[in-house]
Amino acid sequence: MSADLRPGLLEERVAALYRTDGDGRLLGSNEWDCRPAPRFHLMRTAAGPILRGRADLPVDLLQRLQALSLEEPPDQAFTRLPAQSDQYLAVLAEHAPVEKIWAGPAFVLPPAQTPGLDVVNIDEGARERLVGRFNDWLEDVAHRRPFVAVIAEGAAAAICASVRISPTVHCAGVETHPDFRRRGYALAAVAGWAQAVRACGATPFYSTSWDNLASQRLAQRLGGQIVGVDFHVA
Repeated sequence: MSADLRPGLLEERVAALYRTDGDGRLLGSNEWDCRPAPRFHLMRTAAGPILRGRADLPVDLLQRLQALSLEEPPDQAFTRLPAQSDQYLAVLAEHAPVEKIWAGPAFVLPPAQTPGLDVVNIDEGARERLVGRFNDWLEDVAHRRPFVAVIAEGAAAAICASVRISPTVHCAGVETHPDFRRRGYALAAVAGWAQAVRACGATPFYSTSWDNLASQRLAQRLGGQIVGVDFHVA
């Protein structure tokens, strides 16, 4: 395990993803606009599974899911799907039909990051740099910081911002405008963001889906280390 992964950090990463009730049950995403939480989130790690359930799941059902998670083989923590994936889905189907399944790796980004390109901070005074290319992010500027961009032709060409935030953990959200892909802009934006997160005293995490090979390659090029695999079900 990386020296960067102090005890409890991966639990803090899962906690940073969601708003929870007093018992740790999921109420919604940990975002300014609080989006719906999945019914079930499992992060498999080399140290064992970390499981969370939504607040409306019956207690006995959640206990059955927790018992299944303890059967996950430690040596298969980073496989695409949990060994017990079919069983989780069967238990959840007793509560309500399964609507969506998502799975993918979570990386921690190392301390030494050099963007390679100029990266600028996006704050309220610089939000106009998003106009025309990243209009969907304009309302996020005040809430998702650090928020950085690589500028091309006078406006943001690639951006990276903290989309889930806690005192110790920041999780990346990244996007490149279609006209500027395959130029290394996203790589530079994420590197600049990771530097800014480290400067805040927090650890930068980057997660993506198994289907997004380009996103996985970006994390690997930055020296990202897979520290867990997320599996969540709505």
